[in-house]
Amino acid sequence: MRLIFQCHNMLTNSLLQLLIFPGVGNFGHFVSELRKRGFAEPLKDYIASGRRMMGICVGLQALFNGSTESPGVEGLGIIPAMLEKFDDSKKAVPHIGWNSALVKEGEEFYGLRSNSKYYYVHSYRADALIPLKEGWKVAGGNYNGEEFVGAIYRDNVFATQFHPEKSGVAGLRVLKAFLEGQKDTKDVAPTVLRRDGLTRRIIACLDVRTNDDGDLVVTKGDQYDVREKSSADATTNVGGQVRNLGKPVELAQKYYLQGADEVTFLNITSFRNCPLADTPMLEILRKTSETVFVPLTIGGGIRDMVDPDGTKINALDVASAYFRSGADKVSIGSDAVTAAEQYYDNGRQLTGATAMETISKAYGAQAVVVSVDPKRIYVNGPEETKHHVIKTSVSGPNGEKYCWYQCTIKGGREVRDLDVVQLVTAVEAMGAGEILLNCINKDGTNSGFDLELIQHVKDSVTIPVIASSGAGCPQHFLEVFEKTTTDAALGAGMFHRGEYKVSDVKDYLSEKGLLVRNESELTL
Repeated sequence: MRLIFQCHNMLTNSLLQLLIFPGVGNFGHFVSELRKRGFAEPLKDYIASGRRMMGICVGLQALFNGSTESPGVEGLGIIPAMLEKFDDSKKAVPHIGWNSALVKEGEEFYGLRSNSKYYYVHSYRADALIPLKEGWKVAGGNYNGEEFVGAIYRDNVFATQFHPEKSGVAGLRVLKAFLEGQKDTKDVAPTVLRRDGLTRRIIACLDVRTNDDGDLVVTKGDQYDVREKSSADATTNVGGQVRNLGKPVELAQKYYLQGADEVTFLNITSFRNCPLADTPMLEILRKTSETVFVPLTIGGGIRDMVDPDGTKINALDVASAYFRSGADKVSIGSDAVTAAEQYYDNGRQLTGATAMETISKAYGAQAVVVSVDPKRIYVNGPEETKHHVIKTSVSGPNGEKYCWYQCTIKGGREVRDLDVVQLVTAVEAMGAGEILLNCINKDGTNSGFDLELIQHVKDSVTIPVIASSGAGCPQHFLEVFEKTTTDAALGAGMFHRGEYKVSDVKDYLSEKGLLVRNESELTL
């Protein structure tokens, strides 16, 4: 495989017969960079020559005339149609997760199977009507009533809106078919009841830090305390050794094979004296992405930094280093709280300089997750605080019937005069594409998710929300999906301790009638 850095390679190199054209982020930024670097016309010439090309995500979108995401920016014009934004009035946007790419029986192409699920992450959709009139074969999907192009094929051009490289075995099958030139393929999957639409995402989370011996381990806290406790510790308030629940890469691969829809690494160790290029999490991502073919999120340290040699590195460059190492999304925590406070101090004016704004502008909102660490504050009534209050079914220690959720930073060690609704509203405005919603009160309790908090946040934003903190059994996942409108749910300790497998959760949800991705095959 050869990486192309000069546009004339496309025209002069007769050995170049296959081209994979991936793209992420903002339509306008992507297409503008394509033209700026001199790739647009040679790419159209390459397609016209009859040589095979596969576009991925924005690589598909660039084939169209344009997108309402970037008015005035022209696409390549191969398909005379425009992309429109999903309607976010009744569902979360971006459309993130596992959905179908349905093909008509007898018109299957490039290994697509109607019973398989593929990983999508996009806010703008292409309608199938014009492509079909233009002679394209289309594999479609449906997101809460809105249809969209999942994959498209005509002559030598094949493109997918989903990410095949992040779609497990189903996606690898598509890539293999393209590389081997298997254009027309039959759907040979076993006949089962097909269920279309977006699945419920189950995410495995790995908190990674150095232990007292300097080794990187996966750990898990009780209300954010990751050190072992003994009876002696309880009286002296001194913690023991850092809990060691396994090695990050090995556990990530284990959860992938069990059916995890995503894997999240949260780096809870500060590498302040370590150059960015030598940050251990980069190597963890590189090794994980060799064997784990679902989306990877990395959190911790996504901020402006200064290397030990004095070199200043901005948050966008830090994020870019993680993306190049295999991450699909970056998660921002404490710095998002600080940015939100500044947002309100500035009269809700955007500066364009925050980590969320710069990263989302370059890579798209879907690449930016904000990790929120709130804690319950009980009050007797709304009049006692200026913050957003809910009436709770879980009374406070003194019988209080109301509460609000206070935001924290530095791993929950420092509280701020900011509530969770203020935070999520601000970060959505600044370009965040997803909320990872933790709860300090629930962390490590295995007592179930804070359902009131989750719905409180879901009612405040239009972007997807991941429920986190408190999962202890499969029933807790069913409860959060049935009693809230959360878009995904995350588990950690129950998986690390071996009490349940990811597949146990998904099997249980499936038995209860919820739609989940169940890719039974682990090989091509």
